[in-house]
Order: sequence, then C-alpha cells, then structure tokens
Amino acid sequence: MLKNAKILLLASSVALVLCVFLGMNARGVRADTQQDGAYRQMDVYGEVLRHIQTDYVEDPNIDAVTNGALRGLLESLDADSSYLTPTDYKTYKADKGGKAQVGINVSKRYGYATVVSVVPGSPADKANLNDGDIIEAIGSQDTRDISLAMIQRLLEGNPGSELTIAVIRPRKADPEKIVLNRVVVSEPPVTETMYENASILYLKPVVLDHEHVQQVEAKLKAMQKSGNKKILLDLRDVSAGDMAEATRLANLVLKSGTIASLEGQKVAKQTFEADPAKTVNATAPLVVLVNRGTAGPGELVAAAIADNKRGDLVGEKTFGEGAQQKTFELPDGAALILSVAKYESPLGKKFQDDAVTPGTLVASNQDNLAGGDDDDDSVKTATTPAPAKRPAVQPDDQLSKALEMLKAKAA
Repeated sequence: MLKNAKILLLASSVALVLCVFLGMNARGVRADTQQDGAYRQMDVYGEVLRHIQTDYVEDPNIDAVTNGALRGLLESLDADSSYLTPTDYKTYKADKGGKAQVGINVSKRYGYATVVSVVPGSPADKANLNDGDIIEAIGSQDTRDISLAMIQRLLEGNPGSELTIAVIRPRKADPEKIVLNRVVVSEPPVTETMYENASILYLKPVVLDHEHVQQVEAKLKAMQKSGNKKILLDLRDVSAGDMAEATRLANLVLKSGTIASLEGQKVAKQTFEADPAKTVNATAPLVVLVNRGTAGPGELVAAAIADNKRGDLVGEKTFGEGAQQKTFELPDGAALILSVAKYESPLGKKFQDDAVTPGTLVASNQDNLAGGDDDDDSVKTATTPAPAKRPAVQPDDQLSKALEMLKAKAA
C-alpha cells in the first residue's frame, strides 16, 4: 500500500507540472488532442514507476526519482528551463547576486554544463578555459544532475573561495580537474583599435550592458573626428548582457527595418523596429565577427545587421540562445523556470533553435591549438599555470578575413 502511495505521489507531481504546461485551472477544462496525449503519457509514466518500485534491484529513493524525472522533463524543452526542488528554490530566492565568480558564462548542452564564453582576464581565462569546454562536475556534483539555474549559483561564492571543476576539453578523453579562485569579476571596457591608417575602427565589447553600449556609441560618434571610415564590430564570445541594450546597439548602425521580435505561446508578439533618431552611423561599411561563444544579446545584434543587409558576418555559427524566462512557484515550495518566449531575427529565425550562421565561415584558430590527451591527471590551478599550450602571439584568421573584406569595401 505504501509503494502504491509513493507512485501516486510521483504521478501527481508530474500531473502538476503538466497542468502548468497545458494551462489547466482548478475547475478543469475539456482535454484537447494535446492534453489527451499528455494523459496517455501519464499512464505510461505510472506504469514505468510501478516497475521501478516493484522490480528494481533495490528499493529506490522515490524523492530522487521524482526530482530527476521532473528535471529531465524541463530540460527536454530547452537548456534554460529548469525544475528547482523546494530546497533549491529557497537557495535560488535567497541569492541576491553580487558574489564573486570565476568569469564563465554557462548553458547546458548534451546534458552537461557547457562554457558559452569566458570573461577576458578572469580566473577562467587564466586557466585557459574556452567556449565549448564541458564542465562535467562542480566539486563532487555531476552537472547532469543539476539544473542550469543551480549550476549558475554553484559557480558563485565568496571572494577568494576555491571552486573545483572537472572539465572535458575538445579532443581530450579524460576530464581535467581545475581549481579556480573566485574573484569579483569586472568586464573590461570596450577595446578600440585602428587599422589601415585609422580608416578601420575595430570595436570589441565583452558584454552588452548599458555601460558598454554607451562606450560603443561614444566611439561611433567620434569616428569622423578620428578619421575612421569603416567599422569592424567584434562580437566573438559576447553572450552576456541585456536584450534591450543589444537592440539599442543594433539601432546605432541601423536607420530603418526590424531589429528583432519576441513571441511565445502566451506572450503577444513584440516587434522592435529601428528608430532613425537613435542611429549614429548607418552608412559606414561594416563587418561583424561572431563565433560559437556569441550568444543571446550578441546574436541579436549580428542577426539584425545581417538580415537587414547592413553588413557582413564573418566567423563561426553562434551558440544559440535567446529566450525569455518566467518562474512558476508550485504548492510544495518547488518552482519551474520556463522559457515563455523566444527572440527571432528579422527574417524569423529563432536564435534558440537556429543560432546565427555567418555568410563567411572561418574556423577559430583555437581549434587548431588544442593539445592531445594528457597523462597527468593532477589537479591544475589558475595560480599555478600549466605548461604553455598556446604560442605567445596567436594567429587570428577570422580577424584577418574580416579586415580583408573591409579593405575591399568602398568607404
């Protein structure tokens, strides 16, 4: 009898999540085709639970089974949707931000935490972490078993505290343990470089927040005075920031046309159009650099420029992020973080689903610099550098190609 009660409890938990998805209310609604399908799946799920409870090799931990099932249900939707247990959600709500970090932006891919981008000069950067590296574990916890929301919290901590992660790098079979010291990470200002006798203005923000977009705007306004005639905007590894600020940045170089749109099942479509009054330079030849670390705000800017034929994109296919989340609290103290709307490019491609593919594909030189397997499994720290694996001056084929294309454009 007790076993049946546990099965009923778990099935009820799944039903509660499905109710949120299907928009059911307390009075009940007539099931449509989608709801009928969900109910049939609940029958299957109940049968699976019965076999787990009665036939598994040992008495299972139903709480762990429940949490794993609900987490998997949410993560099957997209990387940004999460299920938080009552304990996790209490921790999540108590987090006021402002803690020390190691300088990595993460998402989930293949079930594991994956590095999207690294903040220049941060402990993660000094430890040679790169976009695409998979974080297999944080401390003793496997990231497959942690929601993205809680992974982001685990990466934070008090200044000076240690963070141990197990990282799987491209073309390396075994995870590498790395110890990082958390610090208060500050993003560097926008990098400005002149090429071709100052005719090309190179701008490199690391985040698209208000301060950094303001810096880009100021530099664009000073172009004529500095003798700059062409723009090279480097959005590689730009994944952090604000979508509204990304829209503002795109508007600086777009005088008309759609910048992006946002729409969801229950979120009315919003279309963001360029405002001519906010444009700074809509005519200078423009090339934008992107890579697999370009995500979210960076993708919005790149797609707006490409789809409006304002400039050319050079580099690699981007990461693929761009959803708006909403938190739903559950009666037992748990919570769902659901993607309720997705951003789309002017031509209607959802960043979360399609990412952004540049017209001119150029592979990253970092792929060619990855070493082979190491036999040394010792823990490496950011304060004790490993033998150098990179040349002192790395070639940058993506930058070279972008400059070549800009040189060929008439100013």
